[in-house]
Amino acid sequence: MAGEDGDDGVPEVLHCLVTGASGYIGGRLVPELLEAGHRVRCLARTPLKLRDYPWSERVEVVQGDVCDPDSAAAAMRGVDVAYYLVHSLGSGRDFERKDREAAQVFAAAAEDAGVRRIVYLGALTPAGIPERSLSPHLRSRAEVARIFLESAVPATVLRAAVIIGSGSASFEMLRYLTERLPVMVTPSWVRTRLQPLAVRDALRYLVAGARMPAEVNRGFDVGGPDVMTYRDMMRTYARVARLPRRLILPVPMLTPGLSSQWVSLVTPVPRSIARPLAESLRHEVVCGEHDISRYAPDEPGRPIDFPTALSLALQRVKCAQVATRWSSAAVPGAPSDPLPTDPDWAGGSLYTDCRRRDVEATPQQLWRVIEGIGGENGWYSSPYAWAVRGWLDRLVGGVGLRRGRRDAHRLRVGETLDFWRVEEIDRGRLLRLRAEMRLPGLAWLEMWVHEDEEGRVSYRQRALFHPHGLLGHLYWWSVAPFHAVLFGGMARNITRTAASSHEQS
Repeated sequence: MAGEDGDDGVPEVLHCLVTGASGYIGGRLVPELLEAGHRVRCLARTPLKLRDYPWSERVEVVQGDVCDPDSAAAAMRGVDVAYYLVHSLGSGRDFERKDREAAQVFAAAAEDAGVRRIVYLGALTPAGIPERSLSPHLRSRAEVARIFLESAVPATVLRAAVIIGSGSASFEMLRYLTERLPVMVTPSWVRTRLQPLAVRDALRYLVAGARMPAEVNRGFDVGGPDVMTYRDMMRTYARVARLPRRLILPVPMLTPGLSSQWVSLVTPVPRSIARPLAESLRHEVVCGEHDISRYAPDEPGRPIDFPTALSLALQRVKCAQVATRWSSAAVPGAPSDPLPTDPDWAGGSLYTDCRRRDVEATPQQLWRVIEGIGGENGWYSSPYAWAVRGWLDRLVGGVGLRRGRRDAHRLRVGETLDFWRVEEIDRGRLLRLRAEMRLPGLAWLEMWVHEDEEGRVSYRQRALFHPHGLLGHLYWWSVAPFHAVLFGGMARNITRTAASSHEQS
């Protein structure tokens, strides 16, 4: 096995197999296991999906599928703990059968390979309700848990309700519904009580689950300290996100099917995922015990309360969202941060206006024009358009264009530039500005110098806007028709100025 046994009979250093490493929980669990000193092997159908993770070079990646007995057996070889973090949700109507068969293959492979423990993150189910009466999503999760608990390998089954963290499908539904709808006609399930769990606590429990004594073979209810309705969750989200109070009107005749259509219309969460999640919300899911604290002791502030979990999920989205596809992606600093491989619909709305123009100039000549922008040099677009924008900003109490710039030729991180602030400089390559004008959201402007392998130079420009509430969405679409004048003219004139400088040199 992986190492010498400790006092509890569990090796000090565990060899862990993680399935679903490209998913929401798996992608965040792997670095937690590495931080705990364990060795990690990842089983993936498409290993290339893992290459963008910052930890990819620190783990062993094997290609295979949990549904295939041969690849599952090969992946289990020499493993102490096997994490089962996959599901077939969103794969079609027969996802229950697929989940059942995959769990059976996984349990058999673990037994044959001599794995010491299976750890599974399942779903919290309501007490006293027969399994056959549950929603298909909860019924499938309960069946998978039972397969593992009845297998020959001891299992740790963690039963959670709603996971709170940027990228979690349940959290993204909450985010989009609350941000986009100041007035909501909602299904009756908004009155259902839930016990949400912060993703940081979910990961803490998963890591602890690997080291449980051999005689432990059971499920654990895991949740945060707050029991609340979905309506309470939406109103708390609005408060934490500094949105106006939301008016929520439950309508009993909205069936689970109709409500899933409504969720799909309002949010970008795929209907194949939104429907089973919405159907499950008709069940009250509250923890019946907190026995997990025997193996993952509570600490001050742990488990994390719901408002704090929301703040953690939201606080770093701003900087992570501006990681550009033209640069290396931002490396997340905490489990609640967005990951480069999270689905496109995760992380909240982000509008972009992208421009690209080839330029007959050297990279140095183009960069001098970019770094000289603003102040007396202007913004290389319609002066009237920028003047009007500055006047409107001052009219609503903003800074307008009056701040100018300190140095006509050189910029520094942190200094002001008209109604922008310099957020990042990769000198000769990237200038990123953060808007400080009065806006119903957050805005950035990026300007790039790009040179390909054949020496061709191009200018790349991207404006980004993260809307705050419905007003933010309305603002973006109201000004979008003018982007061709502002941003299109800006890209055109910057490249013209650089080309003119090249001709004169």
